[in-house]
Amino acid sequence: MREAETRCLAFPVLDSTNAEARRRAQSGVRGPVWIRADRQTAGRGRRGRRWVSEAGNLHATFLFVPGRGMRERPQLSFVAALALHDAVAQLVGENVRLRCKWPNDLLVEGRKLAGVLLEGEADWLAIGFGLNLAHHPEGLDQPATSISRAFGVTVGPEAAWAALAEAFSGRYGVWERAGFAPIREAWKARAMGLGEVVTVRLARRTTNGRMCDLDVDGALLLERPDGTLERISAGDVEIVGGG
Repeated sequence: MREAETRCLAFPVLDSTNAEARRRAQSGVRGPVWIRADRQTAGRGRRGRRWVSEAGNLHATFLFVPGRGMRERPQLSFVAALALHDAVAQLVGENVRLRCKWPNDLLVEGRKLAGVLLEGEADWLAIGFGLNLAHHPEGLDQPATSISRAFGVTVGPEAAWAALAEAFSGRYGVWERAGFAPIREAWKARAMGLGEVVTVRLARRTTNGRMCDLDVDGALLLERPDGTLERISAGDVEIVGGG
């Protein structure tokens, strides 16, 4: 799949690369193919949030058919997050300050640098990547940053995409051959908040506790103040601190 992964459709502007991937999938395209846009007019993040998509940043989606079953697809959030970590570390020559935030954000010193959005149906999957290269939004609940601001280096979208495509190919190959276990361990080694007290915002409630581990399927394991353990499959994590 490595050679096919280098195939890329590039556009000056799209509503969103994930939306374009969906349109192509619904017309019968299964990839593997990357879709890039210099700018998005309706970029989206998780839970329908708007993703600011200025020219100069990376907006890309990988459309393909995963080599494992539907139940294992959520694990690809962690594959994608690790690929972003690998790519950025290569581009800036540093990985000390880069941290993965559950389930699939990439942070620098607590500020969001990149995010991932998975969408699909039974016979296809689109993984959308947003990476702040030259610009980052201000005034968000989750502070953001860019490679330019955080590391003082200039990286163009083409170079960023090439690094990401290579990194994703490598991490995906590990997942396809060996399953989630090595991905889980690699993610935990780069995780932000493990062992610390966190607040998790769920769809209908907010809960607190110590983020004690990542379960074997990628769920967050939260130790609540009363000592009980809660499995969380989807939510937004805020690091409170402490142990």
